[in-house]
Amino acid sequence: MTKSLIAILLGLISNQAFAHPGHGLQSAFAGFMHPLTGWDHLLVMLAVGVWAAKLGGKARWQLPLTFMGMMVVGAVLGIAGMSFDGVETAIAASVMAMGLLLIISLPMQLSAQLGITALLAILHGMAHGLELQTPSQLTAFAGMLIATAMLHATGVLIGSQQVKLRKWLHHGLAYTMLMAGAYWLVAA
Repeated sequence: MTKSLIAILLGLISNQAFAHPGHGLQSAFAGFMHPLTGWDHLLVMLAVGVWAAKLGGKARWQLPLTFMGMMVVGAVLGIAGMSFDGVETAIAASVMAMGLLLIISLPMQLSAQLGITALLAILHGMAHGLELQTPSQLTAFAGMLIATAMLHATGVLIGSQQVKLRKWLHHGLAYTMLMAGAYWLVAA
């Protein structure tokens, strides 16, 4: 059963990472749909929310807001032409990193949690900023931010549930992220 599930999940994953050029981000709707249909985005955005819920307290709102704010900073950097070789590989690694953060309960200060969140968000934003060059594409980014907020909120709700299903979803998301990130790193 487990091997079949892994095979199905890997079959659903595109070997192209993902955020990034060629997604036809020409409208707010296209931008809104991108995080919902791009596996790297879907997984990381949900994971940020689940991690925030797991941490509790101020992290519940600070991690998602940090991600969104720093994703905007990353997009501005990308629009300005700032990037580095391997940004796609770094994004694949970010999927794995979030999966690990969900699996392990590594004690760290809120400032470290916010720093990790900010770094991952800058990577995702930078990749998109490289393709956002026209006003219509900027409206696509606004749609992307709305979907990102919704995915963070969904992750917080999933992480906040105090039922056995929560643990199953939490671990399922974490292991899916580890497998997907590893696949994307090899395929990139």
